[in-house]
Amino acid sequence: MSKILIRGARVLGGDPQDVLVDGGTIAEVGAGVEAPDATVIEAAGQVLLPGLVDLHTHLREPGREDSETVLTGTRAAAAGGFTAVHAMANTFPVADTAGVVEQVWRLGRESGYCDVQPVGAVTVGLEGKQLAELGAMHDSAAGVKVFSDDGKCVDDAVIMRRALEYVKAFDGVVAQHAQEPRLTEGAQMNEGAVSAELGLGGWPAVAEESIIARDVLLAAHVGSRVHICHLSTAGSVEIVRWAKSKGWNVTAEVTPHHLLLTDELVRSYNPVYKVNPPLRTEADVMALREALADGTIDCVATDHAPHPHEDKDCEWAAAAMGMVGLETALSVVQQTMVETGLIDWAGVADRMSFRPAAIGRLEGHGRPVSAGEPANLTLVDPAYRGAVDPAGFASRSRNTPYEGRELPGRVTHTFLRGRATVVDGKLA
Repeated sequence: MSKILIRGARVLGGDPQDVLVDGGTIAEVGAGVEAPDATVIEAAGQVLLPGLVDLHTHLREPGREDSETVLTGTRAAAAGGFTAVHAMANTFPVADTAGVVEQVWRLGRESGYCDVQPVGAVTVGLEGKQLAELGAMHDSAAGVKVFSDDGKCVDDAVIMRRALEYVKAFDGVVAQHAQEPRLTEGAQMNEGAVSAELGLGGWPAVAEESIIARDVLLAAHVGSRVHICHLSTAGSVEIVRWAKSKGWNVTAEVTPHHLLLTDELVRSYNPVYKVNPPLRTEADVMALREALADGTIDCVATDHAPHPHEDKDCEWAAAAMGMVGLETALSVVQQTMVETGLIDWAGVADRMSFRPAAIGRLEGHGRPVSAGEPANLTLVDPAYRGAVDPAGFASRSRNTPYEGRELPGRVTHTFLRGRATVVDGKLA
């Protein structure tokens, strides 16, 4: 593997520095680094970040390869600056056994575009009735540490308690899709003024908040770790803030789309805006941004949810819920958090690399940009401005809510252990 000299990049948004990569490792960081035999990347004005880590990605394989595959999903991840993703368990068959999580893990190794860490199901078949093989999935080659029935809520309190108790044995974490099912039957969008005007079934904030309140109490009771997936309401923020003030082991994520978009967009009846949890109000969006800035919300996770054309190009009620997000996540965070002054680029590194890697107990990722560390790196041009064109996506699906919208920033290079997966904005 050849040497690479990244010259003049702003490491974590700081002063320009040179970064020498030798093999899979960062060899030197500083001013005036010399390496005559290295390939030079002139990076003046660009920001160098540790490779991004996504705690919440739907790669769809096995079973829904018409939406995405591990290969296409990891190509999309690399294009978005990610060097590791956590693949959710709602595949067909469900990733509720050692065999399925090992299959996904091996497909990730074969793809070569980013590391794939499978997330194991909490319950058999995501049915919420019987614990899945948590220990066997952890002991497998995939080494599963995060378990989630995402797409469905573990709504049975006894099952949730047992899962939290079980994962304590190996420092695992249960990631909860907080949605009380009885309160969201027939729900199509956020419950509020807009849903009332449009006559669409409402998904009330309390359906999320009640589950989060229960689960932080359960996690505290058994002394275990709970992670809240795609937190979306101001009330949820307050519950997580309270739980953290108690010193409980609670973490939470927010999606890029919940940092930018509101339920007002549903007035278009365009199913591209249909997602679970739904787009909320402007007040919720502002609360989520503030909570991400002050650390109440730990990290950004894409909830990348690809769907084929026919599942989205239909009437609202029949459309699938979800949006693709890997290739636009960093741009949305730049617009909503960096350009608003809420966090700096070091904060982006913290919320999109350091913290998600720590929550997932993912070794080799979320590491400092310093000598001796793995060369998992992302180079970003923050001055770039351009309209989102899904025709150029690496993802197999095109269900983005940002088509035609101008977003800032562009990933120019991504390196996975020193090997370029993206060069000059194009997949290597």
